[in-house]
Amino acid sequence: MLRLLQIEFIKLWNNRVSKILIIAYFVLLTSIALVAAIKFDIGPIKFHLAEQGIFNFPYIWHFNTFVTAFFKLFLAIVIVSMMANEYSNKTIKQNLIDGLSKKEFILSKFLTVISFSLISTIFVFVVSMILGLIYSDYTEISIIFSDLQFLVAFFVKLMGFFSFCLFLGILVKRSAFALGFLILWQVFEGFVRGMLRWKVFDADTTDLVMGFFPLNAMWKLIDEPFSRLGAVQSVADQIGEKFELDYGVHWYEILIVLGWTFIFIYFSYYILKRRDL
Repeated sequence: MLRLLQIEFIKLWNNRVSKILIIAYFVLLTSIALVAAIKFDIGPIKFHLAEQGIFNFPYIWHFNTFVTAFFKLFLAIVIVSMMANEYSNKTIKQNLIDGLSKKEFILSKFLTVISFSLISTIFVFVVSMILGLIYSDYTEISIIFSDLQFLVAFFVKLMGFFSFCLFLGILVKRSAFALGFLILWQVFEGFVRGMLRWKVFDADTTDLVMGFFPLNAMWKLIDEPFSRLGAVQSVADQIGEKFELDYGVHWYEILIVLGWTFIFIYFSYYILKRRDL
């Protein structure tokens, strides 16, 4: 398995575009720390974002995993390009001639997906821990290490999304078309949501049904964290609004995404197995 993973990383690192995108991705993950430097000091208005509690433990786990998940598109491009390059450079055929089975080929790609997801999760953990220890008002061990389920959800979310990208890369063969299909699928899920809400179900039932669609299932793993902020809650109280949202990470939502991950990897292998290379 390590040999398969080593082969993939050598391919990626020797590709200039992939190398730039991977570096840019991890630089952006680190850039979340720049949020702490945002200050507004205009006359009587003084606002320091870090003082609003976004880096307090355990809230920081929720905030950082939600925000940094938006950067996953960089690695999505790497993954679909990785598959496109296998076809355009004919390295897939060469790998199979050299004795690599189709099952091992898919396994090597899935190991890359897991590695990207795991490294990203560890990276976010380290950055969040540093920021929290610097800015958090709460540094008790029990508080620091509570709500770590958001990191688990973050890992599963990335793994599911990257598996989808891998499947599209194998299905379509060209990175631009694969990314285009990804965007179209997002539009399709939005259209289905709109039609269900308009013609069939109420809002709660629509959300329940959409939770079984792949991209919506991944999105629902980590709900938006902003309405949890004390400042937002205070404003809501002043205008008579009340947020009654469930911010937790639920086991059944994780199972749905893991199910889609299995489906994407299985059909990636199925397509490759039946395709004449």
